[in-house]
Amino acid sequence: MSVYMIIESRVKDSEKYRQYITQVPPIVAKYGGRYLVRGGEITPIIGNWKPERMIVLEFPSEHNIREWLSSPEYCAIAPLREAGAEIRAVVLQGYADNAKPADIRKTSL
Repeated sequence: MSVYMIIESRVKDSEKYRQYITQVPPIVAKYGGRYLVRGGEITPIIGNWKPERMIVLEFPSEHNIREWLSSPEYCAIAPLREAGAEIRAVVLQGYADNAKPADIRKTSL
């Protein structure tokens, strides 16, 4: 079952972040990921959450995400991301119709 990485970013240095976002897609793809959402218009609906930029990635497994994030290729460009934007990210498990409801008390990825 697929897993999804949801990323909220707020740009601090547009030039460094631009350098990062131009280099990261082939690295994401190499580790089995694909973009479902990459920027674009955001429309708040409930509450007062107003993210500046959102990214949604799909991967075959959490293992793929961890390999991507620790890869030499990604580690080489991560300083651009760190200097260019404040990032918050979570990993979500995909949904299968035959799955049991999740235990809302679990706190693991």
